[in-house]
Amino acid sequence: MIIPDGYSDIPAGKIAAVVTHLEMTAPPARRGDPPGAWSLRKVDAPALHWYRDLHRRVGEEWLWFSRARMNDEELAAIIHAPGVEAYALVVDGRDEGLLELDFREAGQCELVYFGVTAGLIGTGAARFLMNRALEIAWPRDVRRVWVHTCTFDHPSAVAFYQRSGFRPFRRQIEVADDPRLDGTAPRDVARHVPIIE
Repeated sequence: MIIPDGYSDIPAGKIAAVVTHLEMTAPPARRGDPPGAWSLRKVDAPALHWYRDLHRRVGEEWLWFSRARMNDEELAAIIHAPGVEAYALVVDGRDEGLLELDFREAGQCELVYFGVTAGLIGTGAARFLMNRALEIAWPRDVRRVWVHTCTFDHPSAVAFYQRSGFRPFRRQIEVADDPRLDGTAPRDVARHVPIIE
C-alpha cells in the first residue's frame, strides 16, 4: 500500500503512530552502568497476573495495548513459548522494569518489550536494563538484535536506542482502535495522544 504525500485522515476512535524499527548487527561498545541499586531477575514461566501488572505499570502511559487486549490463552502462548524470555528490573525488592526478549527466529533477538516505570525514567535504570539486555542477547548465536518503538513512546526513546548502538532501518504507520475507548486502558493515560471520538 502506498500512502500519499500530505495528510491522511484517521477515523474517529482510532489512533495512528509512526513506528521506527531499529537494529544492530554486531555488539556495540559497552556503555558503563550508571550508579544505582538495580538488579535483573529472570522470570521463568511468568504468572499472567504478574506480567499484566508490570506491563501495565511500565507501558500504559505509552499506550502499550496489544498484550492488554489478549485473553489469557493468547498471552500465555507467547510469554511461555520456548525462546521467549522475561526479566524484571528490581529496585528495593520491587519489579519496576520489563525486558522481554524473543529468540524464536534463528539468528535474531527481538527486544519485544523494554521499559521502566515512570518514577525511574531519567535515573539511569533504563541504561542498566539495556546493558543487561545486550549482555544476554549477544553471547547467543545471533547476528541481529532489533527493537521497534513509536511516536506514542517517550520522546527520547529513538535517541536512547541509537545511543545504545541501534540504527533505524524501517518506518511504518500503525493504525488501531484507541484502547482508551474500549476500556483496555484508562481514559486519562497518554495525554500526549488526544482522544478523538
